[in-house]
Amino acid sequence: MREIFVNGQVYTVTNGMKEAFVLEDGRFIYVGKNEGALEFKEEESTITDLNGKFVTAGFNDSHMHLVGYGYSLQMIKLGEHTSSLKDMKDAIREFIESKNLRQNEWIRGRGWNHDYFTDENRFPNRYDLDEITTEYPICIIRACGHACVVNSKALEIIGITKDTPQVEGGQFDIDENGEPLGIFRENALNMIYDNIPVPSKEEIKDMIVEASSSLNSYGVTSVQTDDFIVFPTMDYEVIIESFKELESEGRLNVKVYEQAQLVNLELLKEFIEKGYNTGFGSSYFKIGPLKLLGDGSLGARTAYLSSPYEDDPSTSGISVYTQEQFDEMIGYAHANGMQVAVHAIGDEIMVMIVEAIEKALKKNPREDHRHGIVHCQITTKDLINKFKELDLHAYVQSIFLDYDINIVEDRIGKERVKTTYNFKTLMNNGTKVSNGSDCPVELPNVLNGIQCAVTRMNLEGTKGPFLNEEALSVEEAIQSYTTMAAHSSFEENIKGSIECGKCADFVVLDRNLLNSDLKTIKDIKVLETYVDGKCVYRK
Repeated sequence: MREIFVNGQVYTVTNGMKEAFVLEDGRFIYVGKNEGALEFKEEESTITDLNGKFVTAGFNDSHMHLVGYGYSLQMIKLGEHTSSLKDMKDAIREFIESKNLRQNEWIRGRGWNHDYFTDENRFPNRYDLDEITTEYPICIIRACGHACVVNSKALEIIGITKDTPQVEGGQFDIDENGEPLGIFRENALNMIYDNIPVPSKEEIKDMIVEASSSLNSYGVTSVQTDDFIVFPTMDYEVIIESFKELESEGRLNVKVYEQAQLVNLELLKEFIEKGYNTGFGSSYFKIGPLKLLGDGSLGARTAYLSSPYEDDPSTSGISVYTQEQFDEMIGYAHANGMQVAVHAIGDEIMVMIVEAIEKALKKNPREDHRHGIVHCQITTKDLINKFKELDLHAYVQSIFLDYDINIVEDRIGKERVKTTYNFKTLMNNGTKVSNGSDCPVELPNVLNGIQCAVTRMNLEGTKGPFLNEEALSVEEAIQSYTTMAAHSSFEENIKGSIECGKCADFVVLDRNLLNSDLKTIKDIKVLETYVDGKCVYRK
């Protein structure tokens, strides 16, 4: 059955504005004028009058954690209680008092950010959480996802003491007597996560469904998502099976390109030997790149820098892998035809990753590899030129400016700040730049991300603009969530714009995104979201 949409402001992304389109079998079969669309009318056709509403291609979040988002929706939402350390502790205490908890049941929360604490501007520690309870284990994850804090009960259950050795690629903080403070960073997080009971496959599927519904409400129709290590002791096959079962049940309402985080060479080899590789799967669930975690976050001071932090000269951050390990894993993936995407925030980790990719390309030359770097925050002119030289993809998060604008100069100093978040420069240099949220680090709110991309200010409009010359136009920002994101997953010919033959993934907004006041883009409402022509969200 043909579905005809008329009287819209239809921004096609690639071919300007139109006023109507026609769908059949989940694809666009006509895009153009009202009269032309109505010529496709058949006896059973439906006609929808858009009444001047703005329509554009469905949004594609090119880096997030879908399962992690679903998991976080079950936790205490500490992002709503991060104005002070006291506010956070009160929220956890109230949560515990409202539940009928089993013995040793874990209390989990996510979203705190010590930079927003107005009473004590520091990381919480085990003793802060002990004030809440010493009966139940608590684990609270920082907003960035690169650090967590646990109480003494959790340390007791796991058996972490002053005699416990540190781990490679991570650390847990200790006091002057060598006693653990309950603060865990990077690879040390797994010392905690490995001991928290994992959910069943059905519970994983419920998380995916809940997260997908939320994504649809933001106009998101496709995601590129890193899910394999949300539960470190869980076999990645469980995650794959969960997505595939939801697809077969007709309950998967976003299209998934899995950024497969495989934490060592042995696991990567096993994965490829099983037949998994970039492009394996269907239009609703497909294996994407090998995803590696290079360093940490700026907020937690674990992003790996070429020189010490300005506000903490005792550290330059953490490299999760050695150069040799990067070389081996990236080289193996590349040699076997697999795309690669590596998390890198600091400039030094980016140098290491670029070196590893360059070695892989020299040993096994391949065009159109579409390897990329996720975040690309603390760059240099040389690194920006390497993106062009090696034809690397940049997966950026404009929404990070909302918070990072408060801390970046304090963290790295005035000089290094000049080549940070250089998204316009990357674009002008010929690099394909796609956008995302890194959800649940940030909400998957694309309109918030677009506003930060074009204003270079925080969402409240009270700070910035930060390096205003790096602001994207509204059109460029939309492209970063549509055509450029589709390109990063080798899907630019099937989605990312409103064109004949492409999937009918689109979003209806309550006003024109192209001519709105830039500081009010965040206030635009998503009215409807369609995936393959099916309405998956209606306000």
